[in-house]
Amino acid sequence: MGIFWQRSRAAGALLAVGLLLAGCGYNNIPTKEEAAKAAWAEVQNQYQRRADLIPNLVNTVQGYAKQEKDVLIGVTEARAKATSVKIDASNLDDPEKLKQFTDAQNQLSGALGRLLAVSENYPDLKSNQNFLALQSQLEGTENRIAVARRDYIQRVQDFNLTLRTFPDVIWQTLVFHDKPMATFAATEGAEKPPEVKF
Repeated sequence: MGIFWQRSRAAGALLAVGLLLAGCGYNNIPTKEEAAKAAWAEVQNQYQRRADLIPNLVNTVQGYAKQEKDVLIGVTEARAKATSVKIDASNLDDPEKLKQFTDAQNQLSGALGRLLAVSENYPDLKSNQNFLALQSQLEGTENRIAVARRDYIQRVQDFNLTLRTFPDVIWQTLVFHDKPMATFAATEGAEKPPEVKF
């Protein structure tokens, strides 16, 4: 009977330690880190969707606006640069890499804005169903990008806060040693409304 009680006590002690660890926040840091990484994957997904739409948009505009070669070349070059700057989940704690990625995406956004403004000079293009469908898809994608970025910012804020609050800060110090993740910063001049000229 003595062995039975010793084994029962050992099993009870293991169960108590397991419950203590489960309730003390040990899993918070990896769980929130993975949530932030998943949100980042959605940001990348939406940027890729936009990049995939651009060749079709450029080809549609090209048929109508042959003299707008500089704008079309600018969009193509900005797309190439935006798709060449890569950042993955392992680099999310490097603000400089995130800034490079964001700058490339912002350049593409500006080039797309100029391309869509060109359509104002071409009434036939504005009534072309392919162009209107692509323009609508791009506008929807820009909204999805904004939502994905907002979700990522919220997940990163939650993760970074977890790294600094009790009891998770103990696990951070003793076990995980994660760095806070970087988040998006507003583009310089974003507080001013864009100027539209025709």
